[in-house]
Amino acid sequence: MPSHNRRVRVDHDDPEPVYRQIAGIIRGRIESGRYPPGSLVPSIERIRQETGCAVLTIRKAVQLLESEGLVRVVPGKGTFVTPEEDR
Repeated sequence: MPSHNRRVRVDHDDPEPVYRQIAGIIRGRIESGRYPPGSLVPSIERIRQETGCAVLTIRKAVQLLESEGLVRVVPGKGTFVTPEEDR
C-alpha cells in the first residue's frame, strides 16, 4: 500500500502540540532522505488525509519547518525541501 494512503498517528493527549508532532514526522522524513533536498513535500491536503488533522494545524507545522530552514514554501507551486547547503 502506498505510504500516502496510510494514516499517521498523532496523539492528541500528548503534551507536545499536534502541529509539532506533524512537523516532527515531516522532519524525520527529510532527515532520512525520504524527502530529498529539492523535492516537493506532499500537499497540505495529502498530509491532512494522512493525519486526519485540520488544515490550519498542518499549515502551522509547515510554518515551523520553514522557520527552521528545512523547507521553502513557494506560493502556487508547493513546499520544497531546502537544499542542505542553504539550511
